[in-house]
Amino acid sequence: MQINKEERIFLIGYMGAGKTTIGEQLAERLEYNFLDMDYMIEEKIQQSVSQIFSELGEEKFRQLERECLEKIATERNVVVATGGGAPCFYDNMEQMNACGLTVYLNLSPEELQERLELSHKNKRPLLAQRQGEELLNFIRKNLSEREPFYRKAALVVSGTDEEMFQQILSFLSSHS
Repeated sequence: MQINKEERIFLIGYMGAGKTTIGEQLAERLEYNFLDMDYMIEEKIQQSVSQIFSELGEEKFRQLERECLEKIATERNVVVATGGGAPCFYDNMEQMNACGLTVYLNLSPEELQERLELSHKNKRPLLAQRQGEELLNFIRKNLSEREPFYRKAALVVSGTDEEMFQQILSFLSSHS
């Protein structure tokens, strides 16, 4: 059976890149379901991502992410906001590329810092105690480690949330 990869759209990128915001808009426009991997994991374990990290550890969280991804691979007509680190563990990026369209929301470290300073970064276990230059340096280092995985995406978009949304729609309309 031929799988239409666009039945599953995976939004990948760093924390604060806009995966949830753009994902919800895209799902609404396409009349797809929206799935947030972090939320799915929180629902399954009945703990927040922060609690999972602190009580069960990052390795357990990454295993839960992988299980979540395997479940999503059987879903149809979904837009998925992945966790920022999800593409970087196991063969998750290859799995997403095999069963869907992957879209990297590419923002500079400075743009990410600005967004994260404004958001509830205390909900993000890797950022909780960082701010200012320390936060920017952490983002730069972490992003440089993740970038090779993110760059495996079928589509790379950048700009404001609205510009990235429009770039994705344009890509989809030219490939349908």
